[in-house]
Amino acid sequence: MKKAENIIVGISIGDLNGIGSEVVLKTFEDARMLELCTPVIFANVKQLSFIKRNLNSEINLHGIDRLDQLVLGKINVLNVWREGFDLNLGTNDETVGEYAIKSFVTATQALKEGKVDVLVTAPINKYNIQSDTFKFPGHTDYLAQELEGDALMFMVQDNLRVGLLTDHIPVSEVASHLTEALITKKIETIKQSLIQDFSINKPRIAVLGVNPHCGDGGVIGNEDDAILKPTLKKIFEKGTLVFGPFPADGFFGSNQYEKYDAVIATYHDQGLIPFKTLSFGNGVNYTAGLNKIRTSPDHGTAYDIAGKGIADYNSFKEAVYLAIDIFHSRNQYNEISQNPLKIRPKQEFSKKGE
Repeated sequence: MKKAENIIVGISIGDLNGIGSEVVLKTFEDARMLELCTPVIFANVKQLSFIKRNLNSEINLHGIDRLDQLVLGKINVLNVWREGFDLNLGTNDETVGEYAIKSFVTATQALKEGKVDVLVTAPINKYNIQSDTFKFPGHTDYLAQELEGDALMFMVQDNLRVGLLTDHIPVSEVASHLTEALITKKIETIKQSLIQDFSINKPRIAVLGVNPHCGDGGVIGNEDDAILKPTLKKIFEKGTLVFGPFPADGFFGSNQYEKYDAVIATYHDQGLIPFKTLSFGNGVNYTAGLNKIRTSPDHGTAYDIAGKGIADYNSFKEAVYLAIDIFHSRNQYNEISQNPLKIRPKQEFSKKGE
């Protein structure tokens, strides 16, 4: 198994006019982070140094031009571009969006080629990244194209894990997307992630209903009775511990979620609103279901506070921790799968030294 300090964490810098650079720098100001991993930030060392000075940070950055120049135990910055351009912190700028994508695409290629072990992405602006060569709503859609597997948004904060049956689609289209095939695939993706990424051998999964009160027997819609219930019954009978559908309105407030290893919401806000309320800025967006590991903080560019030195970096730090933990869990899972007679105790890798 790879030593902790040798785990290479690739970081795409996101929108340089937002808080991404600040939360990245603050995360690695703690020297203990370098006991867990070696970061490589895909950006430009001169521009990142400008932001560092603006934040009065004393962090040491090590600029490199190729990944084979990376130095373990240092905060490496790969110069993805050489040219300079103006940064106006807190503003929406299409040019900055272009460089955010250059960072992300280059980092993704390094992830595909195994030159970095995991990828953590700083926030982008989904509006200024669009171009003739990049026509994706965000990180996840591009990763789904470039990597193997079925991508699924999985929000994680300690033992609270929330997945989605549908994500970035209008609410008016949610019901039409709920098919037996989709539900089955998403539940299988989450089940496999819980086993290989979180070391949970027999995961218990709860599914929320799509309509208020799960339709009240068809009075408020029939999707729960006609689609969700029979599909979940079939999946359960095949051995997956899936339960529901549960009325969504009281599920989190009554702490029912604590009985399950994951909760699957039927649409974006049904899952994300309670998750972000409960996670208190420490949540992580994990792209489950792919052959490579990618995490990100659960917040956006936050232009309104960019450059002021007041951004909370806990979510980004947790994203780094989670990526490392999943990397170890997958290695352990693969090792045991190849040699089922070899039993290893579950280990805790995150937050070393705290």
